Parts: sequence; C-alpha cells; structure tokens
Amino acid sequence: MPTIAPPPLQPGDTVAIVCPARKASHQELTAAVTTLRSWGLEVVLGASTNVEHHQFGGADEVRAQDFQQQLDNPAVRAILCARGGYGTTRIIDQLDFSGLAQHPKWIAGFSDITTLNSHLLALGYQSVHGVMPLLFHQESGEESLESLRRALFGESVGYSIPAHPLNCLGTATGELVGGNLSILQTLTGTRSDCSTAGRILFLEDIDEYLYAIDRMLVHLDRTGKLASLAGLLVGHFTNPQDNTTPYGQTPNEIIAYYAGKYGFPVAHGFPVGHEPQNMALICGRMAQLRVDNTGARLAYL
Repeated sequence: MPTIAPPPLQPGDTVAIVCPARKASHQELTAAVTTLRSWGLEVVLGASTNVEHHQFGGADEVRAQDFQQQLDNPAVRAILCARGGYGTTRIIDQLDFSGLAQHPKWIAGFSDITTLNSHLLALGYQSVHGVMPLLFHQESGEESLESLRRALFGESVGYSIPAHPLNCLGTATGELVGGNLSILQTLTGTRSDCSTAGRILFLEDIDEYLYAIDRMLVHLDRTGKLASLAGLLVGHFTNPQDNTTPYGQTPNEIIAYYAGKYGFPVAHGFPVGHEPQNMALICGRMAQLRVDNTGARLAYL
C-alpha cells in the first residue's frame, strides 16, 4: 500500500517546534524561528521547549503531552523537532497518531528522531529526515537547510554525489527508509520497527565504537533487514571511536562487508547525518538510486 504524503506547506501555515528528546531554550531557537517566519510560516513553540528535566525537554509526560497537542491540532501543519540526543523512545508508546488520518502533517528531524521517522513509516506515513531547528544556522549548512525547505514545501529534491571506491554499481527503486543506525537497531522488534524489504535504506551515526557499528550491522543482517533491500545509502559516520587494540576497519568498510553479501546498489559518502551536509530525505517516498562509475544520483519518482 502506498505511503501517505502530508500536504506541502504553504505560506501562512503554522508549524510547531517541540522537544521530544533533549532540551532547547527559546533563546537557542530564536534564529530558527526567524528563518521559519522568513519562509512565510507562523511558528508555535511547544510546552516542551524552554523547560528541562535533567537533559530532557521536560519530563516524559510534558514531552508526550506537548507532542500529542501538536499532533491533534489541525491548524498545525508540521511538527519540527528542535533537536535529537535521547528521549523519543521513552514517549513514543504514549502517543496516539490516529488523528493523522484526518489531518496528515509533516514531522521532521533526525538522529534520535529516527524513532518518529520509523514509527510513522510503520503506520504508513511519510516524514522528513532532515536538519533540526537547533542546527538551522550551523556553518556550511545552508544547502541542508534549503533542502529541508524544499522538502516541506513540496518542491523538487534530488541529489548527486561523487564516485566512492566502495560503491556497488546498479539501479534501485523503492521507498526510502532509515536514519540513525543505533536507533534503528534499538527499534527492531518494537511497534516502531518498519520493514526494509524492497526499500532503499540510508544509514548514519555519530560517536559509535567501530566494534559497535559492526555489532549493529550483524543484528540488522541476522534479522533479515539487509538481505531484502533494494539499495543502500551510506551517510556520515561522524567521530567513530576505537579501542586500544584497533578494530581494523572504517565504518564504511564494515558496512561494505555486509552489503557486499547481497549485491544491491550501494552509494557511500551520501550527505546525510551529523555533519553540516545533512540533506533532507523523505522517509516513505518512492525514489530511484543510480550508482555508476561516475557517482550516484538519488531522485524521487
């Protein structure tokens, strides 16, 4: 069954910024609010912003109630998660997404927000994996921010990247699925888990030990999530960690080993993840990936 795409944003629409994971102050969000208003949008700062409970944007109940309020408000046409970190998995089972059937809306974020991207796809809804308000104005991030705007407003989005020595050539067509590797592994077997069969998977992560990246790939492989892929996009694996005795492989080499077992097209070096180059991807949107000797291209169908 095709996934449901919320309506594109229009000037005058209202968007809400919430903190389902780590905290963010109004001061930290000021620049993002200014940018969103420059796009012609009205902005609501949810009750989970500008509050804190240890590292979280308020206690679990505060974050869940705020997110639910924005979900249930038909005037709110998109929910932007202020930042990632940790905490979305703590509240996901408290949320009721049934109202989206009457009022579909875009939900956007990445990193810990992969929880929402995956949960929504499991329910049949598209969402945006992209830069979050706290990072709107990071240095060299202008292209990423523009890709988010284009995705939310329904404008054309497509990407081309240079060739990489670990690429696997070929053409793949399928819906996009993926995000943060450690979150995807954590969601396996839960209600937020979604199928990868026949889809194009994209992966990214930050600060993970090399052996842990391998362990998570083993888990995904053993659960069958790699064997049935149409294709794979390998994004940024920022600041990988190692033990005193080196693991002996880079993140890309680890992923290439497991992907190489199946022969689907693979594009390494895709600009998604915890770097300024974090281009917006629409989870659940049908796309085509072409990988040849000159590089890789991703286009929506």
